[in-house]
Amino acid sequence: MNNKFENIIEEFKWREYLKDFTTNADSLLIKEKITCYNGFDPTAKSLHIGNLIPILGLQRLQNHGHTPIVIVGGGTGMIGDPSGKADERKLLSNEQIEENLIGIKSQLEKFLDFENKNNPAKIINNSEWLSKINLIDFLRDTGKFFNLNNMMSKDSVKNRISREEGISFTEFSYQLLQAYDFLYLFENYNCTFQMGGSDQWGNIVAGVDLIRKKNTNINNKAHGITYPLLTTSNGEKFGKSVDGAITLDPEVTIPYKVFQYFYNSSDEEVLKYIKLFTDISFKDYEELKEATLQSPFKRESQHFLSKEITRIIHGDKGMNSALRQTEGLNQGNWKILKEEDYKDLYKGSDENTQLSRKELDSGITLQQISVNYGLCSSLAESKRLILQGGISLNGEKINKIEKIITTNDLKANQILIISKGKKSHKIIKVD
Repeated sequence: MNNKFENIIEEFKWREYLKDFTTNADSLLIKEKITCYNGFDPTAKSLHIGNLIPILGLQRLQNHGHTPIVIVGGGTGMIGDPSGKADERKLLSNEQIEENLIGIKSQLEKFLDFENKNNPAKIINNSEWLSKINLIDFLRDTGKFFNLNNMMSKDSVKNRISREEGISFTEFSYQLLQAYDFLYLFENYNCTFQMGGSDQWGNIVAGVDLIRKKNTNINNKAHGITYPLLTTSNGEKFGKSVDGAITLDPEVTIPYKVFQYFYNSSDEEVLKYIKLFTDISFKDYEELKEATLQSPFKRESQHFLSKEITRIIHGDKGMNSALRQTEGLNQGNWKILKEEDYKDLYKGSDENTQLSRKELDSGITLQQISVNYGLCSSLAESKRLILQGGISLNGEKINKIEKIITTNDLKANQILIISKGKKSHKIIKVD
């Protein structure tokens, strides 16, 4: 199902991936084979769904014969990028950063080819050079190329200065370190391109300028490209949900939740996401687009997107479990669910929906539990719905208000699923 794009620029433009790029960057990407990097700071154990945009960008660059480098910022992660942040980041310990690095590396290895004989991808930790910097030498040899007025004009800095809390010198210096990363990769890995989100444009340009100022004999060899930052149709940051960020770690965000997040995309969002995240062909895209416009209620595009992106992140096994759990919970075919599905749903449930086994041993009514966990607003509503057959326990309708839930009702000996109608579920963990 791969598209036959002539070059990476043609593909990026069709996918609406490009936001800004330096002069002649597009022509170089067409005519030459380049090395390009994107950085990821290890602020958490897992990357989130928004990181798929740069990851797939690097993957597509590699597919067109370019060489991708991933910088996992063990050095810059000690500082924290102020871009897009209203408050100072919490500084992490060396141990936390190292733990996060391990998780992020394992996720990146699913998307990029590190064994390719012609243009193998590389993962590099920038602490290899940043941790060895001498402060006086750095200020003298690198800091002198940065104009304070230009640094203060960056949006990430201006936004923070305008707030009462301001910005610390620590985070203010981040753009110097990112620029130095680009310089180091340029001089040691022949890396001539940096890629990032549109909020990184100022930092990318700072790196381009630093390279050109320190390598005056080289004319316009360093370049930057950015992709647009996504928000949902209601203005929320892409990748966020009611329960928090959608991560790439199946232990944190189970495949079912990834599937549901994208299935809930609006008709306005879904076609854009399909172009951006999947390898759909031109023909199939036009057919899906037509189906969405003609019969949006069928949600064919949402189903295609959810299925594809779950497979991209979690493989066929994760995709199949997400499809099975969706059919079980959302379409009422509970018999299809396996023990492993209940274990998945246990992992993926909200930490606020826990019930002690001791309390369950004592017995608790279905009426009370449906109120305690927010499925019903009152005992009166719960009673009415139970008598009408509107409340289910693990997919089985219960019409007796005196129904007592015990450990015998547990699935996989650890989970209860209370439902109101066919769409509203509470997944309750039993410790």
